[in-house]
Formats: sequence, structure tokens, C-alpha cells
Amino acid sequence: MTPTWRKPAGTLLIVLMITVWAVLIATLADTVIGWPIALQSLFYLATGLVWIAPLGPLLKWMETGRWR
Repeated sequence: MTPTWRKPAGTLLIVLMITVWAVLIATLADTVIGWPIALQSLFYLATGLVWIAPLGPLLKWMETGRWR
């Protein structure tokens, strides 16, 4: 079994995605701070989970080399 470049590239892509997503959400903090606490909680819960969606296809690509 020969190692592939997909796993290190995919790992770096995951780290990059998380970093970009965190910076994007952090830039919205000034807007969100004025919202009611319940709405803030829902916003941060939703945005904390949304970034997981693209991981499925990315992890599959890392293992198989195919997106589907």
C-alpha cells in the first residue's frame, strides 16, 4: 500500500476550512452581540455545526480519491 498525497492535503484543507470559518463567524460577533441571548445561542450552535457538512465528501475523497 503506497501513501497518497490526498491525506496530508485533505488534512491541511480541513484546518484551512476551520480557520476561515472561525474568522468569518468572529467577524460577525459585533453584530450578534446585540441579539437576545437565545438567538445568539442558536446562531452559534448552528454555525458551530454547519462547518461539519463539507467534511463528509472531503473525508471520502481523502480515502478513495472520489467525491461520490
